[in-house]
Amino acid sequence: MAIGRLDEDSEGLLLLTTDGKMSQYITSQHIEKEYYAQVDGLITPEAVIRLQQGVEIGIRNDRYVTKPCAAFKLETVPEFAPRARKIRDDRHGPTSWVSITLTEGKNRQVRKMTAAVGFPTLRLIRVRVGTISLNDLLPGEVKEISDFALTPVAPENIINPV
Repeated sequence: MAIGRLDEDSEGLLLLTTDGKMSQYITSQHIEKEYYAQVDGLITPEAVIRLQQGVEIGIRNDRYVTKPCAAFKLETVPEFAPRARKIRDDRHGPTSWVSITLTEGKNRQVRKMTAAVGFPTLRLIRVRVGTISLNDLLPGEVKEISDFALTPVAPENIINPV
C-alpha cells in the first residue's frame, strides 16, 4: 500500500509498505514531509512568513488554519526530470520555488497554502519523508529501504517558524 497520497498532478517520493502500523506512523504528525513547490510569480518574503505561521485553507467545506511549518524560498531552481506534461511557457511570467515542510497532511494542503498567500502552485514534488530523501531517484525508479531509515521527529525538533 502507498503511504500517504500524491494527487494526480503531484510528483516525487512515494513510500510503499505492507506494514499498516508503519503506514499509520509515517502519516502521523511524528514524521516531517518536505515538498518543493514551483509557484506562479516571484514569491515574496511576506508570503513565506505567512506560510510559516499557518494560513487559512478550505477542507471539506470547513475553514482550517494550517499548523506552523518550515518554509523558505529556494534560491536556485532544483533539478528534476522533465514533467511528462508541460505546465506552461515562460512567456506567462516568472515562477519561483519554495520548500515547505509539514508534519500534517490535509488534502491538497500545499497547493491550498500557496494559493492562500497569492502564489498558486504550478508543480509540486515531495522530496523528503522523515529522513528518506528523493535525491537522484528518477520517476518510476524503486529503492528498497529498511524501517530503520525512518526516525521520529523529537518533540524539541518539531518545526517552529523562524
